Amino acid sequence: MSQSGQIRVALAQINPIVGDLKKNADLVSKHAFDAANAGAVIVVYPEMILTGYPVEDLANRASFREASIAAVSELATRINNEGNGDLTLLVGYLGQTQGGKPQNCVAVIYRGEIVATYIKHHLPNYGVFDEYRNFTPGAHSLVIRVCGVDIGIAICEDIWQSGGPVAELAKRNIGLLLVPNGSPYEINKDDARLTLVKQRAIEVNAPLAYVNMTGGQDDLVFDGDTIVVSSSGDLIARAPQFEDGLMVIDLDVKLASSDPDLIISNAPILKYKKIVPGVARRLGDLEQIWQGLVIGLRDYVDKNNFKSVILGISGGIDSALVAALAADAIGADKVHGIAMPSKYSSDHSLLDAKELASNIGLNYRIIQITPMVANLIENLRVDGLAEENLQARVRGLTLMALSNQEGHLVLATGNKSELAVGYSTMYGDAVGGFAPIKDLYKTQVWQLATWRNELAILQGDTPPIPENSIKKEPSAELAPNQKDSDSLPEYKLLDQILSIYIDEDGGRAAALAAGFDPLLVDKVVGLVDRAEYKRRQYPPGTKISSRAFGKDRRLPITSHWRES
Repeated sequence: MSQSGQIRVALAQINPIVGDLKKNADLVSKHAFDAANAGAVIVVYPEMILTGYPVEDLANRASFREASIAAVSELATRINNEGNGDLTLLVGYLGQTQGGKPQNCVAVIYRGEIVATYIKHHLPNYGVFDEYRNFTPGAHSLVIRVCGVDIGIAICEDIWQSGGPVAELAKRNIGLLLVPNGSPYEINKDDARLTLVKQRAIEVNAPLAYVNMTGGQDDLVFDGDTIVVSSSGDLIARAPQFEDGLMVIDLDVKLASSDPDLIISNAPILKYKKIVPGVARRLGDLEQIWQGLVIGLRDYVDKNNFKSVILGISGGIDSALVAALAADAIGADKVHGIAMPSKYSSDHSLLDAKELASNIGLNYRIIQITPMVANLIENLRVDGLAEENLQARVRGLTLMALSNQEGHLVLATGNKSELAVGYSTMYGDAVGGFAPIKDLYKTQVWQLATWRNELAILQGDTPPIPENSIKKEPSAELAPNQKDSDSLPEYKLLDQILSIYIDEDGGRAAALAAGFDPLLVDKVVGLVDRAEYKRRQYPPGTKISSRAFGKDRRLPITSHWRES
């Protein structure tokens, strides 16, 4: 029976930038200093931390692979020259096979050298992931001995699939399993992760440290949620969601329990007062969503070098929520709200827009579109639906013109319910560079707005979203006395059907089995099926569900198949 001992591990929950090898290397270096100062002997970084993740088809560029390989080698030298060479680092990067095929790798760095490399085995090919498109899988497990502890390494999907490297590491009787991850946030995923990590720790009969990144990358947002569990599956430590930081922890482990592939150091570390970081408070569902949307928007703005955002504020709930998100993400002083009333706009809508701007403290302007619309109607001779859509397109044109002139990023304010059924105007309210709430159903929009106002009250602040914007019946105000309900079912019913048809991929039969009226189901399903061409042209936005429009759900635009 092997002896037991202790090891101090540092887990770097941090936010990389895809393609910025220098900044990412600086992040690695900074946290190496912090880990060394805390007395850690090994520090683990998230999946592909050096390149950022996901890199998508950048992986197929030889120049990028070569730069990544050079960068990890330079990093090893740098860490040693900075006096942290005795620290063992696990650093994710983009590598390649002898034949030049891309691979998702972890470099083991020690005393200025890359002393070992682990290659990801299981390549996810579902939802937002298509790693089989970009990577060649590894075929061998890796066990390294650090301070007498035999440490196995797995990367993200490696532990989500049964068998493979986890099963092999269990047979090899490791003393600790370290797992770098690039695991995007979605609702309830934190619970799924914890269950999985506990299960795998029990399987390998060793403590497991699961290290995840933070920050936004296009339509993905990473929530951290770094987890450490014991060999019996007990939760030992958990990092705060959506926060950058370094977790340092002392773990009780088996010593010299395996036949390692590489021995870095045999001598066990001396016992010292244990560091146990504790278990962070888990955020409530709505709080998680809010943080995810805020960080997704913040990083899209910052990482793409925008200084400010602009959006149309109508007095309605959707634009109000987006404005509040933007203010929390980048500061109200960088948010420009434009009210664009037409002849059909109600007085209360303009008052609600003004109240929103005052509550938040954003930059506010009113631009009358009635003369522009009238001129176009006179020249184009349009009426009916074409006239309604013309108003939306004049608003879109106005926002894009101001974006060009002043350099703002335009935010689209449509929600998932509207996108699902095509209730938007192409080149009108659908214009923009980013759509913060495109993965929120309308009922979730109301819930989140109410939650954000309640949070403000608890904090002693002014609620950002006018109460009237939350309570009034939704309307596009493109025609006299127009209401969303003129064209759509009640949102509570609509969202339930959409959740079955889209999120659960249940089809028409599942909606009928849930007890919904066949005529209503057929109407909703027909609207969804016919609107794919609109969704393809909608801006990216933060994914928070298990089935977001885009990579999660890929359907042909041209299709004669109908569920009804």
